[in-house]
Amino acid sequence: AHYDLGNDFFRLFLDPTMLYSSAIFPSDQSSLEEGSIEKIDRVCRMLKLQPDEEVIEIGSGWGAFAVHAASRYGCRITTTTISDEQFRMTSERVQQAGLGDRVTVLKRDYRDLDGQYDKLVSIEMIEAVGRKYLPGYFRKCGELLKDDGAMMIQAITLPEQRYAGYEDSVDFIQKYIFPGGFLPSISMMQRHIVEETSLRLISMDDFGLHYARTLRLWNERFHEQLDAVRALGFSERFIRMWRYYLCYCEAAFLERAIGLVQVLWAKPASALRSPC
Repeated sequence: AHYDLGNDFFRLFLDPTMLYSSAIFPSDQSSLEEGSIEKIDRVCRMLKLQPDEEVIEIGSGWGAFAVHAASRYGCRITTTTISDEQFRMTSERVQQAGLGDRVTVLKRDYRDLDGQYDKLVSIEMIEAVGRKYLPGYFRKCGELLKDDGAMMIQAITLPEQRYAGYEDSVDFIQKYIFPGGFLPSISMMQRHIVEETSLRLISMDDFGLHYARTLRLWNERFHEQLDAVRALGFSERFIRMWRYYLCYCEAAFLERAIGLVQVLWAKPASALRSPC
């Protein structure tokens, strides 16, 4: 799997948070790490996380959100991944942070999750769900939330104008980087929310240009570490492909050929309101 290229590989170009998703930069001078921390803290703020709330995260990554939310906001996190490498590193980071009593790390498919939670978070995992499984994904999200629950999803999206041509095609990313991946459009996500859940749309914000900057910084760091990449056994063909992938995606966000949104949905009984 893409995420099992190895923790040592991703460590070469990600910042110390090990977040493999877009940063949100507070200012033009912000570092990649500062942008990564702002991104996960914004999720916490938008959801108004409270001490001892039960939170489910679909897609652990390498544990940055779970550790941040549990340590800064005092909530209890259950986080799940299907990646062996991510499960191992997330478990280690939770123990190192002394959060074993607040964070539960699972190696489980989201479809096999049960229980109900106050809040749900899923950061750039929806792209791996696959088109035909999206209704079930949103249905499961709704089932995992209490009657006053809320969720935030960060998603790479396709503009409505490009969707018809994309639906039945295979692009570079799908062929070489994320086999089986599928980018939803905003209207597609909202349609499934309406059809499969009782959730209401509270707010949506676009951060596509922040992703272009994130990708540029990843590419710079990757280029600086080429000797280390080769030492891990990666071929010149792989190196060319990876740099092309990073450049390709940066250009796509700059041209708004794809977008990035953070979307907040809440059950009818939730006290969450759209931020002013």
